Amino acid sequence: MDILGYSSYGWLPSALYLVLLLVLSFKAKSGVESRFSTAMVQVAIFVILVIHGVQLHDSVFTPEGFVFGFAQDLSLIAWVGLAFYWFQSWFLPISSLRWMALMFALICAFLPNLFPGVLISPKAVSDPWFKGHFVVATVAVGLLSLAAMHAMLMSVQDRALHRQLAIIPNGRLAHWLEDLPPLMTMESLLFNLLYVGFALLSLTVFSGLLFSQTLFGKPLVFDHKTIFALVSWILFAGLLLARWRVGLRGRAAIRWVLSAYTALLLAYVGSRFVLEVILQRV
Repeated sequence: MDILGYSSYGWLPSALYLVLLLVLSFKAKSGVESRFSTAMVQVAIFVILVIHGVQLHDSVFTPEGFVFGFAQDLSLIAWVGLAFYWFQSWFLPISSLRWMALMFALICAFLPNLFPGVLISPKAVSDPWFKGHFVVATVAVGLLSLAAMHAMLMSVQDRALHRQLAIIPNGRLAHWLEDLPPLMTMESLLFNLLYVGFALLSLTVFSGLLFSQTLFGKPLVFDHKTIFALVSWILFAGLLLARWRVGLRGRAAIRWVLSAYTALLLAYVGSRFVLEVILQRV
């Protein structure tokens, strides 16, 4: 696909994210956003998401085959996270999370230009089972990544409320934290992300375990990726079980989320990074 006459436009999504962040920075200095300007920002995010999504599809599912790497993985994770934020922002007062989601998307959208990935399989592009598994896995990791960022933000908010974080009164950080939804609302959104993300992660992990030969063309191997994925699934399952049985919340829940996500990141992004960048292998 050509955009603006270029056959390769991997730079375009990150450039558009940067422009949008600059516009938002200017608007923040000028005062409170009107409903019209908020709607225009939402439209702009949607348009950039479409361009980013098409660019990702074309760079991963190529005529030569399935091309992938840790940079594409991070870019997809950021895309899913921003898309979920965009959808939720129509119903919840979470506009203060916009900067984090856009900045993460800006950085991750640019990474594939530096690390273009490798040709993993020339046949996987035409396999509907593999495509389905790939889409579900990407959405799962994307939602759980957003949940991890959300948990980190909740940690900062909690520490600020308990005066354990030095904040300049009337400073930009102070105003930003004041604009965040209450911790109860933040916690509710966090577990909404976790419920959906865990359901999709379960489908991803167990479809991979049961249909490894069909999906990947090789029998199941308990390598570090499989082990870390199972560890992450067990940790997320334990977190949700503790939430259901004893109402786990607060700092304990945040630490549990971040531990489970670290294992997930090591399974999906970390394994590709080690192979491509450190070991220089496919």
